[in-house]
Amino acid sequence: MSTRGWPNILITGTPGTGKTTHAAQLVEALQQHAETSSAPWQHLNVGDFVKEKGCHSGWNEEWQSWDVDEDKLLDELELVQGAGAKVLDWHTCDLFPERWIDLVVVLRCDHSQLWNRLEKRGYKLNKIQENNDAEIMEVVLNDARESYAEEIVVVLQSETPDQMEENVGRIIQWVTAWRENNADDEDEA
Repeated sequence: MSTRGWPNILITGTPGTGKTTHAAQLVEALQQHAETSSAPWQHLNVGDFVKEKGCHSGWNEEWQSWDVDEDKLLDELELVQGAGAKVLDWHTCDLFPERWIDLVVVLRCDHSQLWNRLEKRGYKLNKIQENNDAEIMEVVLNDARESYAEEIVVVLQSETPDQMEENVGRIIQWVTAWRENNADDEDEA
């Protein structure tokens, strides 16, 4: 059980599955929902956080991404995650300590649709292939299942706007239940 007043949620998945869009819509919905609006919900796009806080050792030209300094990233995130009400989004999940995360949402997408999304982003062919292979092989899902308790890992499809709306609704229901289940712990803390 957590001693936080509000849960931390990690939205993860292969690049292009809709993590950032889901996280932004979720935070907006949580801020408007009667039972969750009192919390200071914050969306932390970990990729942006890496850039803003300098948690990297430089730009990797081949993969068109930052080489993340994981120790520095964890040190910086430690300062902001403690109170809860955070929605983190990143393409990997096994880096974050289990004690930080109350729900892990793994977004999945049909690989042909994922390919099209990554092409539209202007990804290089090697990066599209690597990410598509990762989605087909369920790399992020397997990492989540190996890194967190089974009961906090949820797999959601992310292919249509309707699915996204349903996913946000399901997560809000989960947050409401989490609050009910953790109210006694919060009172004791």
